[in-house]
Amino acid sequence: MKRYDGRQPDQLRPVVITKDFIKYPEGSVLIQCGDTKVICNATVEEGVPPFKRDSGSGWVTAEYNMLPRATDTRNRRDISKLKLSPRSAEIQRLVGRALRSVTDLDALGERTITIDCDVIQADGGTRCASITGGFVALVLALDKLRREGAFQKLPVTGCVAAVSCGLLGEQPLLDLCYVEDSGADVDFNFVMDERDNIIEIQGTGEERPFSKQELDAMYQLAQQGIRQLVQAQKEAIGDLL
Repeated sequence: MKRYDGRQPDQLRPVVITKDFIKYPEGSVLIQCGDTKVICNATVEEGVPPFKRDSGSGWVTAEYNMLPRATDTRNRRDISKLKLSPRSAEIQRLVGRALRSVTDLDALGERTITIDCDVIQADGGTRCASITGGFVALVLALDKLRREGAFQKLPVTGCVAAVSCGLLGEQPLLDLCYVEDSGADVDFNFVMDERDNIIEIQGTGEERPFSKQELDAMYQLAQQGIRQLVQAQKEAIGDLL
């Protein structure tokens, strides 16, 4: 099957992770997955939310935003609507859960790390790019804390990354661009760690039900894709882990 952008069914879009993209945050990256581009900035603050106070444990959370002209038409900023869109709220909760799943919050101590994910150009897979890039930003921020003496070993258990898969007709596809995502019969987002453990799966039969065999085919593609994304993460962070 010839895809919209010429890729093979099991092929990721080109992935580029640029470290230290913004100079002020404790950790910052620009992640590019094909034409999708997301800036992920990690901010370290002393203290934790009230529900974690006096626990000795830290917190990792995320915020997600899409710039008004990240797409082919202008989207209103959430602030202009005086409320966070349900989509943004759902995505930032997903990103936070994914990053906490590989963070030793007890070792972090009573600190909060916020990952701000700002989509500057969207062509599908923005939540997956936010998780994949957000992890690298998190590691960079933790390394800064380590160099300042907060701990000797980074409080992470390994890499976490995410990728989309879907069915276009009968064909399983890896890493959907926007045209494929909007036309897919079935679409999924897989979040996994570097040991192939599943952290979260989001999926729906947009146009039709799907079989266990089709789900397995998408899972196999996701597993393959996440291994490649983890390799890109490790190349970006070098010997920090």
